[in-house]
Amino acid sequence: MTSRITPFARPALAGAIASALLLAMPAQAQQTPPADAATKPADAAAVREALAKKEGEGDQSTLLKETLTSVDKQYTLIRKSQFQFSYDLTYAYIGQEKIVTDLAGGGVSLFSIENTSSHTITNTFSADYGLRDNLTGNVTLPVLSRYSDSGSASGVSNSLGDISLGGRFQPIEAKRDAPGVTLTGSVRLPTGRSPFKIIAGSGQATGSGVTAFSAGLNLNRIVDPVALFGSLNATVSLPAAHLYQVNGTRILTKVQPGASVGFGMGFAYALSYDISTTLSFQEAISAGSKLHFADGLVAKTTMQTSAILNMGLGYKVSPKTTVNLSVGFGLTADSPNLTVGMNLPLSF
Repeated sequence: MTSRITPFARPALAGAIASALLLAMPAQAQQTPPADAATKPADAAAVREALAKKEGEGDQSTLLKETLTSVDKQYTLIRKSQFQFSYDLTYAYIGQEKIVTDLAGGGVSLFSIENTSSHTITNTFSADYGLRDNLTGNVTLPVLSRYSDSGSASGVSNSLGDISLGGRFQPIEAKRDAPGVTLTGSVRLPTGRSPFKIIAGSGQATGSGVTAFSAGLNLNRIVDPVALFGSLNATVSLPAAHLYQVNGTRILTKVQPGASVGFGMGFAYALSYDISTTLSFQEAISAGSKLHFADGLVAKTTMQTSAILNMGLGYKVSPKTTVNLSVGFGLTADSPNLTVGMNLPLSF
């Protein structure tokens, strides 16, 4: 949504899940994906009475507008020459049975199956700047703490993650009874510890190891008393070259990540002027990556599908501050088992 939102009120900055997806699901996929929580539908008459306009308060459209934009800042644009800052704290857990294989002799040899688990805490600081009333620039700085444990090795890493630079553009001014459209674009820089350069036993990766470009489309629509939203995005990555990583009996020299597409949908429901809930779904499909080895062998990974269901609760602690809490559940084998997040606007 845009900052030129009259007669709506200007939204407060907050975050999703995710997500995104990827974006890697910008979703993350904002977060991660981006992030959100479900409630049973209330009686329509009771809801309207509770949300009835009072003296000094905004109308229902204002309330729903704030509810939607508090879910995920990708739907929010700010006025020209203004700054907004936010802090996201996210915990993710992945537990799985890992098949240990090798590519010796040009074929795949099964050695063992071991249980692995990963716990990741991500602190993300975001800054938005209004380049124009309908164009916002954004930079995100993640700091990760990751612990991984398996039958063969375990370790902890604390490091900077992949910095992201992006922008959001609203081509059409927001109007009542019309969908809001926002175009997004971003570039993710490989500033974190690359998984392709990690030496066994030296710690955990905190970045993707490649530069990635993403573009997306976000839509939202207020249908009293619910705000609906959806997104579509695509990501392509540059190859990681000049590598020298021991992988079983071979040496990995180059990785060409596959492209990915993602989509998401959900709704926000305003329970009152201070409490809102959200429910959203995000999915990303990634093509297989090509692995190049020093002896000339080229292998390709299988396609991966990640999907997550997010539930969240937003609480307005002041007219300009809304705290958002979220819980996400992985729906596929390629997704995190559990994510827990909190978004908090920062004021200076």
